[in-house]
Amino acid sequence: MSTSAPTPYFKHHIFFCLNERSNGDACCAQHNAQAAFDHCKASVKAAGLAGAGGVRVNKAGCLDRCAAGPVAVVYPEGVWYSYVDQSDIDEIVNSHLKNGQVVERLLTPPELGR
Repeated sequence: MSTSAPTPYFKHHIFFCLNERSNGDACCAQHNAQAAFDHCKASVKAAGLAGAGGVRVNKAGCLDRCAAGPVAVVYPEGVWYSYVDQSDIDEIVNSHLKNGQVVERLLTPPELGR
């Protein structure tokens, strides 16, 4: 007997690292990660992508990719992005979250971790 995988509740999850380190070590919070999260959430909602069957924008603690920060990761694909400003977030929303096309220029280099 064959069983099919259940339909996911959300098509995409995007997690933004919002971690802040009090000891002065590099962290995403130093790079306006909260503002990027807020902008993404508003953009996803404005594009009509939010909610069941669509996109969920989530806050995350440390994602352990500090050297590449600020970072966000899109699931279920597991695509990691390093971004600089709101236009980068807009490109991720329009290209990846809306149209399923990975934004190659914003991919986090695989060797960059903590």
